[in-house]
Amino acid sequence: QVQLLESGGGLVQAGASLRLSCAASGSTFSSYVMGWFRRAPGKEREFVASVNWSGSSTVYANSVKGRFAISRDNAKNTVYLQMNSLSTEDTAVYYCAAARRSVRVATGYDYWGQGTQVTVSS
Repeated sequence: QVQLLESGGGLVQAGASLRLSCAASGSTFSSYVMGWFRRAPGKEREFVASVNWSGSSTVYANSVKGRFAISRDNAKNTVYLQMNSLSTEDTAVYYCAAARRSVRVATGYDYWGQGTQVTVSS
């Protein structure tokens, strides 16, 4: 079992930056692929980014590539999502999730946090 708790969301203006954190507890954090997903109002949940167990390999959705960066600190059992150049289209609830292998689909993730709201105003 892995428990995940996101933090760092908030209300920012377009062009600003935010860093989300996801603290994990329970089972061995370093054995999991960690991912970030988001769900915008009226839309399906979508993949944002993932990072492998060591942090050496990352995958991004095209919509965030070059603006967002995922990283992890296994010593702190925490995964981060640095979000730069935010736009109103990034407004969503952001979720972190843990999986046994690197996948882009939500069904491949076994554990989920409760989400943190990110709102970007124009």
